[in-house]
Amino acid sequence: MTFNPDKLVRENIKRLKPYTSARDEFSGAAMVFLDANENAYGAPLTQSVLNRYPDPYQKKLKEKIASWLGVKSEQIFLGNGSDEAIDLLLRVFGQPAKDAVLVMPPTYGMYTVSAQINDLKVVEAPLTPDFEMDREVVERTLSGQVKLVFVCSPNNPTGNVFPQEDIVWLLENSGKIVIVDEAYIDFAPDKSVLSLINRYPNLVVLRTFSKAWGSAAIRLGMAFADPKIIHWLNKIKMPYNVNGLTQKVALDLLENVDQKNEQLAKILAQRRWLKENLEKLKIVQKVFSSDANFLLVRFERAREAYRFLMEGGIIVRDRTNQLHCENCLRITVGTEEENRKLIERLEEFELKCASV
Repeated sequence: MTFNPDKLVRENIKRLKPYTSARDEFSGAAMVFLDANENAYGAPLTQSVLNRYPDPYQKKLKEKIASWLGVKSEQIFLGNGSDEAIDLLLRVFGQPAKDAVLVMPPTYGMYTVSAQINDLKVVEAPLTPDFEMDREVVERTLSGQVKLVFVCSPNNPTGNVFPQEDIVWLLENSGKIVIVDEAYIDFAPDKSVLSLINRYPNLVVLRTFSKAWGSAAIRLGMAFADPKIIHWLNKIKMPYNVNGLTQKVALDLLENVDQKNEQLAKILAQRRWLKENLEKLKIVQKVFSSDANFLLVRFERAREAYRFLMEGGIIVRDRTNQLHCENCLRITVGTEEENRKLIERLEEFELKCASV
């Protein structure tokens, strides 16, 4: 199938003349910057370089990421968290009050929220009770109104990765922009679909520094796609959407890949330990398999367990209201000590339940 994303772009976006910043008009090395109305004396901090606007296209950082992941710089968009990329994709391709997006619940809630903010209809193709993609339901739901399809893999809150053949089926048969959110893929790197961006011009892959990199505070998200899609995102983004401090921290992080991998190994080991010990509890009905840094756990009395944990100073996520997640709590894999405290508190809750 020949796919050209330009055909799905909103007409007003095509006509838009983007804002050009001072740093758009100049690139290269210089000694004196008198173009952007910056304070030449800098901020009142020791060794501060905060007075200069950051690179609006994050060229050094993109080169580093490209080298790390084996992609091209022109296939990368960087934003203020993955949420910015999600919002911009909706704004580029979704005509307000006319077009729709397809989501597969239970899944990450920001897809729906962002679509509603952009006045786009949200169409649902629910996963099966085993949290698998239901192709028949998806096919019935892919109306002409749908412009974008969101797939979270590993999925949040369920933790499972969707088989690559399901993603390829969507790419080859939907005729839509397919956005695969790989926020948790570092915990299952062999199951990524990132390499498919070279074969499918309608694929966008999202990633983040918030999870495996342990850097949620810097708010840095990545989108990988055909350069045509990246062009449209760059056209409508805010001029300096990724601040200089974030760019600096991210460059430093990428110098410590080995340390990140060491932490990743600890998380995976703790995930195994946590799953094994949760399954020993009589109050636990099922611990779902996970390719992420969390576990979805079905309890006999989930709401009561949630409150009991909270009273003990342990906070997990109540997912009982989500589709197919009745009596389920989502538990992030913590440190060895945090996980031990969790199990001990749940053992106390189990004793309490048995005494009633």
